[in-house]
Amino acid sequence: MTTPTQQTQAALRARLTDGSLAGHWTLDPARSTATLRSKSMWGLAPVKGVFHDLEGDGTVSAAGEVTGRVAVAAGTVDTKNAKRDTHLRSADFFLAAEYPAITFSVAAMVPSGQGVTVSGTLTVRDVSRPLSFPATVALAEGGEVVLDAAVPVERSQFGLTWNQLGMASMHSTITIHAVFTRS
Repeated sequence: MTTPTQQTQAALRARLTDGSLAGHWTLDPARSTATLRSKSMWGLAPVKGVFHDLEGDGTVSAAGEVTGRVAVAAGTVDTKNAKRDTHLRSADFFLAAEYPAITFSVAAMVPSGQGVTVSGTLTVRDVSRPLSFPATVALAEGGEVVLDAAVPVERSQFGLTWNQLGMASMHSTITIHAVFTRS
């Protein structure tokens, strides 16, 4: 017996290979979210935030190859603490005035296991690193494609090394809920 997830993944594989998803897709910022989760106070206090401005697009080739880009505006990070948000936008972290976008360029999305593996390049403060992560993809009834992922990021790999008294974790998780509509 197949599960709903297996049926979704089978449908995705079939639609990628039959070319019916081919074309240009645009991220719907009103229905998409990007959140940040980390720990502070020596790992005792969770820090959660949201990026209020995101954009993106992608292309699916007739052969089912996926490429694209998702960007969040670094200056829109909101942790519900104005002092912390100002610090996150500063040179100690995102340097949002000089590097306004955090981007992920998608090089491939390949069905695997119970979902897909997304591979590409994450760029923060003009530092780019390859990144691959598992995600789930759903084909919504309205024709949208919905991608969900929790992406672990080691912030020191991007030059974000501020850590007064070792209080802040170097490990963060970016959670993305991206809704794409055909352009």
